[in-house]
Amino acid sequence: MRQEVACLAWLQLAKDKLRLAAAVAGITFAVVLMLVQLGFKETLIESAALLYSHVNADLALINPDYQYILATKNISKRRLYQALSFKGVQSVGFINLGVVPWKNPQTLKERIIFLVGLEPRIGVFDLPAIDAKIPELRNPDTVLYDVDSLPDFGPISKEFSEHQRVMTEVSGRKIQVVGLFKMGTSFGVDGTVITSDLNFCRLLSTQNPKLASIGLIKLKAGVDPEKMRDLMAAALPRDVRVLTRRQLIELERGYWTTNTPIGFIFNLGVLMGLFVGCIIVYQILYTDVSDHLSEYATLKAMGYPDRYLFSVVIQEALILSLCGFLPGLIVSLIVYRVAAAATLLPLQMTVQRALIVYLLTAAMCALSGALAMRRLNSADPAEIF
Repeated sequence: MRQEVACLAWLQLAKDKLRLAAAVAGITFAVVLMLVQLGFKETLIESAALLYSHVNADLALINPDYQYILATKNISKRRLYQALSFKGVQSVGFINLGVVPWKNPQTLKERIIFLVGLEPRIGVFDLPAIDAKIPELRNPDTVLYDVDSLPDFGPISKEFSEHQRVMTEVSGRKIQVVGLFKMGTSFGVDGTVITSDLNFCRLLSTQNPKLASIGLIKLKAGVDPEKMRDLMAAALPRDVRVLTRRQLIELERGYWTTNTPIGFIFNLGVLMGLFVGCIIVYQILYTDVSDHLSEYATLKAMGYPDRYLFSVVIQEALILSLCGFLPGLIVSLIVYRVAAAATLLPLQMTVQRALIVYLLTAAMCALSGALAMRRLNSADPAEIF
């Protein structure tokens, strides 16, 4: 019975190939729109806290007025020394965050780059490329450069890989690139350089050496971060906020999704894709039902129930969803690759995202089929013949 329904549904669709092609093209457009919008949204969320995901710490101290990574506000380093007195704390550290003008050594044009200052010791980040260059970062006016920074900052990676001495200007000071690391960009950060905390204060003269952007706390093995966070939050003054590393990451992601219009815009794009696809499929199926109304009426006269006819239309809708989803997925993969190469964002297709979009597509087509069925329900065999 199911094979008969599926065969009938396919024959109905394939009879008018031009109409079928138009339906598939419309659904493909909707699928591409949904996949691209969801892809950029999830990439935004993931990349927003990329730096924090590489921090080698269990807890973090931040200013209560912290907004996001480019507007952190400082805390006193004394709070770190107080945190070190808690039983179960292995070590404490900090990072400084800011933005400074970077001069492209080739074009001499300046562009704002993200600057990270750290204590020149091993283990602040979980990136071996940074740990290997810690001794060189102790020297004045030295930085490490993120190879995934946008090309506008200059051919730094290429020149360094060719063993050239890479020099440029940051905040009007001559600096030397002494190493490379790989982290990536985000919607708020086009490029990143890492330096020591002393060099950070030299490049960003407004930074007070007694203050830090983020305090980092490493716990001893076996210590529960959640319990230690609660203990510190109750004991430390209210001029700091204690978070687990996961909470710090979620706080950053939450800023971009709830406090900026970007999340809303991407969600609106998904809804627009669903709306456009639904209208196209409805028009196609409604026209198809109208053109074959006499055949459907004949089946009703022969005793076929409305449920059988409804299943035929729904099968048509599901066939359209599959035919439109596959080319939409292929086109989206191409768009992902082009966008990732242009923006250096970690834009990748996931099985979960593809499955969600297909389910949305199938639901969209099924809804359109159900709406088109209203035309069929009004078909009276006696009136047609």
